[in-house]
Amino acid sequence: MKRVNIKRRPLADSVLVALEAETKDYQERDSEGLYFRVKTNGGKSWVLRYKRPCGKWAWKGLGGFPGVSGKLARERAKEMLGKVQDGADLAEIPRGEKPKVTFREAGETWYKRKVSAGRVAGSLKQYRLYLEKDIYPVLGDMALDSISRADCAKVQAGLEARNAFGIAPKIRRWINQIFSLAIGQGRCEMNPASELRHIAHEGYQETPHPHLLEPELHSFLQALRESSSKWITLVLTRLVLRTACRPGMARFAEWSEFDLAKALWTVPATKMKMRRDHVIPLASQSVEELIELKEYTGVNRYVFPGNGPINPTMSENTINKCLRLVGYKGKLVGHGSRHTASTLLREHGWPKDYVELQLAHVEGGVAGVYNQAQYLEQRRKMMQWYADYLDALEYNTVKPEDPRQI
Repeated sequence: MKRVNIKRRPLADSVLVALEAETKDYQERDSEGLYFRVKTNGGKSWVLRYKRPCGKWAWKGLGGFPGVSGKLARERAKEMLGKVQDGADLAEIPRGEKPKVTFREAGETWYKRKVSAGRVAGSLKQYRLYLEKDIYPVLGDMALDSISRADCAKVQAGLEARNAFGIAPKIRRWINQIFSLAIGQGRCEMNPASELRHIAHEGYQETPHPHLLEPELHSFLQALRESSSKWITLVLTRLVLRTACRPGMARFAEWSEFDLAKALWTVPATKMKMRRDHVIPLASQSVEELIELKEYTGVNRYVFPGNGPINPTMSENTINKCLRLVGYKGKLVGHGSRHTASTLLREHGWPKDYVELQLAHVEGGVAGVYNQAQYLEQRRKMMQWYADYLDALEYNTVKPEDPRQI
């Protein structure tokens, strides 16, 4: 937003976030002596205007935003102005007396490292959401070295109180990482979140996404064939079914990632959680549909385009809506097709290593790097068998040869 649109002071957090940079640096008054500075490069910080004992006006930096929130900046300004009234010269305050580092500042440092490391947009969005929603409201404005184990336990208790057991382990891990980074940087000495797992709720077990087992696939595939959904939606849905990819990978697939002549889809490392290229062999059924689809969407960047810059790809609800329309609400979701593929392939004797690599479940370290280049031809054979097997289930035709006999 433009600063001319500011309606009240102190400045609301939503205003602080939305204020836009201009051609010159500028300061906006927040409260007595406190100003919010916005630089031309978009950097934001807090500065205090005060009068030195010699009678000259000066500025004192109080920290960057959002590391230093509006509430904390006002508290620091009040403290500093109190020192000025007592005759202190803020310009002569020794470095050792700088305001203590808050958890929010440490959290923002951690977040920026995640951004610079190239984490996928979905992960960054999740970090930001839960920092603002669950972590900062409890710990944000507290000095790092004043946070106790009980304070950290409050974050976990809040999550468990609203049954957010699925995300709780991740948030616990993030808090630990923030403290560990701060310790390494010399910003604090202890990690009070280190033992939270021992007091976590013990009754939670992760529920797999709704998925189908082999006896249920014949009816489902017939229903999908008779679906009233758009053809492009069905191509998207079948691509997810036949490749066992994550639905988001298919939605954001770009034509530049496909080599249809070689029947390969290479998802770049920038889109992958493991930060490695993921090569997906395509069954002939998928290649045929993609060749036909390219005649319609090939001029676009995305294989499954949406409705303009706001929605550049088909929505995340597209696949699940398609499944609901054919009567499988609560029985199958897009992500559940990965469970279906994994179960069926393993039950029919395909090696675990092939299946896990197809699902992009790659082990870390040297072994993970080595295996990244492994099993492409084996997986090509496996996924063609899988697509043929699905066709056989759909049409009640002869099933392809058992892989253990190939």
